[in-house]
Amino acid sequence: MSIDVSKMPKIGFGLMRLPETDGVIDIGRVAEMADKYLEAGFTYFDTAYVYHGGNSEKAFKEAVVKRHPRDSFTIATKLPAWFIHSFEDRDKIFEEQLERCGVDYFDFYLLHSIEDGNNIEIYEKYDCFNWGIQKRAEGKIKHFGFSFHGTPALLRRLLDEHPEIEFVQIQLNYADWDNKIVHSGELYQILSERNIPIIVMEPCKGGKLAVLDDECAEVLKAIHPDKSLASWAFR
Repeated sequence: MSIDVSKMPKIGFGLMRLPETDGVIDIGRVAEMADKYLEAGFTYFDTAYVYHGGNSEKAFKEAVVKRHPRDSFTIATKLPAWFIHSFEDRDKIFEEQLERCGVDYFDFYLLHSIEDGNNIEIYEKYDCFNWGIQKRAEGKIKHFGFSFHGTPALLRRLLDEHPEIEFVQIQLNYADWDNKIVHSGELYQILSERNIPIIVMEPCKGGKLAVLDDECAEVLKAIHPDKSLASWAFR
């Protein structure tokens, strides 16, 4: 089943940098944020096995799953290469994620942080692409993709070898468009040419593009005085 991009929300709710009190996730604040997000008509939540030391998925369960109908949201999470040391680890981690999140299936499931080097080698060594296809066939995953931090050459190879991939998540913002390490612009062009849906991470570069120095801020404000700095990142 392909992704109907017309039904995808324009803004997702990331659960990597949640508010904390004394080093513990503030579930009350997360719940309030999630409520406002859903009330605005958005639905896409993004977490991962490793976020907040393993507590992000649990926070999602408390703040969203226990408080909202399952059909009112979608959830994406990710399989971490650096915790996979055997074929059995794939299912062990996956089942733990279902329990942590309090769901029976994931709407979107990603191989986490594919890059040149160890991560892709681990995913290929333990046949994680075919494993993901099987999970999708079982109904445990609705849509299967990966998050990507590698080179354009690696992205092209993976897309050639794995036509089963339905979407790719890349870091994309105006500051990284021509970055020779991140390759945002080139990755975007590759995916666009192949009509592969893109899920954007770091559109505001971890908040950095919402807080600019005076010189940079003045340039943007001179063009649109009524627009926030963050809005420029999302345009």
